[in-house]
Amino acid sequence: MNLSAKPVLTGEKTVLRPVTEADADSIWRLIQDPEIIRFTFEPPAELTLERLRPLYAARATHPGRLDLAVTDPATGELLGEVVLHNWDPGTRSCTFRTLLGSRGRDRGIGTEATRLIVGYGFEQLGLHRVQLEVYGHNHRARRVYEKVGFVVEGVLREAQSRDGEWVDEVVMGLLDREWNAHRGHPEEVTSTVR
Repeated sequence: MNLSAKPVLTGEKTVLRPVTEADADSIWRLIQDPEIIRFTFEPPAELTLERLRPLYAARATHPGRLDLAVTDPATGELLGEVVLHNWDPGTRSCTFRTLLGSRGRDRGIGTEATRLIVGYGFEQLGLHRVQLEVYGHNHRARRVYEKVGFVVEGVLREAQSRDGEWVDEVVMGLLDREWNAHRGHPEEVTSTVR
């Protein structure tokens, strides 16, 4: 599988499009957000806007990862990104990550963007498994992942120190057969079974 072909995926609340070098400026502003820093990472001191630009230029054509900008369909504003990376051809698996700025939160955009890219991974790329890691105290992200069908597979207890406190890293995964059963809407399958 080659991830060089970068699709445009359209939903009701967002349009996912390939990232470009020009997106580096918006991403740079997003990663300064204290909530993003708290729930993802602290940008390394050596990460600068000047270093981010060629990184995003390369991601636009990288054959081993799929980076898509999460945009507002009405304005085209970049709200964040979703990424399938760490492609393993032997296991047909990828790791998923997302980053969503404050203007994209609490509107269902993260859930839709996750469904769009994960669905593309299973339905178009033939993935067998998608996994992710999320901090245990990031309740908003965990709710999104569970809504889409990700299942907790394990907890790395007190794996990171965040703001002076130890936090867990939660490993979640989703398999192709699970996706095929619910297409990112496990609650609908559960409610029809009752």
